[in-house]
Amino acid sequence: MFRSNVVWTNRQPAKPISALRTISEAAAELDLEPHVLRFWERKFSQISPVKRGGGRRYYRTEDIELLRRIRSLLYNDGFTIKGVQRLLDAESGQPEPQMEIEHLAKPVAVEADGRQELEDTLGDLRRALALLREALH
Repeated sequence: MFRSNVVWTNRQPAKPISALRTISEAAAELDLEPHVLRFWERKFSQISPVKRGGGRRYYRTEDIELLRRIRSLLYNDGFTIKGVQRLLDAESGQPEPQMEIEHLAKPVAVEADGRQELEDTLGDLRRALALLREALH
């Protein structure tokens, strides 16, 4: 009797670890939907699968490892997409974009009635924030 050392999955032999994977194969390996991988490609510049004819995506081993890490950071560690972006950018040495807020730091003269209006608006914003936090919990 002939015995094979090849592992068969879905009637096809398993690919070697170094082989390129289609988006469907990568998604299945990561237990994600293909649309999630396409979305992450737009959000994380570090994800860059090989694209061949017709725009088909092929993921390398290093792509799969990066996707596995992103998945873990988002789903297991509770990071937000923005948080993972910052972490990956910091690790790759890319500077984080700086917001120009110097003009906000300068004191502004406000008349008494304008000041009350601003304080009322701030109170409204604080109440709205409290309602949003309550709704999320």
